[in-house]
Amino acid sequence: MAVMAADYVRYNTNYELVGSYLSPVSDAYKKRGLAPACHRRRMCEIAAEQTSKFLMVDPWEAEQTAYVPTAVVLDHFEHEINVKRGGCNGKRVRIAVLAGADLINTMSQPGVWSPSDLRHILGDFGAFVLERAGVNIDEALTNLKEWEDQIYYIPQVVPNDVSSTKIRLLLRRNMSIDYLIPSQVIEYIEEHGLYTEDDATTNETGKGKEVAQ
Repeated sequence: MAVMAADYVRYNTNYELVGSYLSPVSDAYKKRGLAPACHRRRMCEIAAEQTSKFLMVDPWEAEQTAYVPTAVVLDHFEHEINVKRGGCNGKRVRIAVLAGADLINTMSQPGVWSPSDLRHILGDFGAFVLERAGVNIDEALTNLKEWEDQIYYIPQVVPNDVSSTKIRLLLRRNMSIDYLIPSQVIEYIEEHGLYTEDDATTNETGKGKEVAQ
């Protein structure tokens, strides 16, 4: 996802990509099947080391004791990069969220996301959205037309339907995930016995999707 986004930025925008961060959710985020945050953070670090020089892992969200909404995570990056570090080479860095089309599709559904969070995420930061099979992105973008200048849609040149959910499903069925994720990550999963059974806890709304009150 990050590599495809980097190519899109390079060839289709006037931006220069200076870095991408993975931000694993904390253990306070109760979703069925998630491994402990310490393991997810380490797997992200291993994957980042093996894939690209610009991809990094930020531990802040994973270390929090309470659930952190997406809007607050973006505020964290804004503070760390532009306030504390003064941007990059004296210039303010544009912070944006990178997401699959399935997540953006939920943003277009009334009552799923907090309106104030939507305004903050899409209005103040913006999003790069990667095409996902089976997602009607045109309808979603129509419903989010207010922020159309802030949303960049990235079509997949080579279709790839791999997702973390499908990886976990294959593991629980004792099926091979070779070549789907880095071999070092597979070794880590096997070493620590991860994803052998479902976690009993679940969050049906999903990351960032606080139902509006």
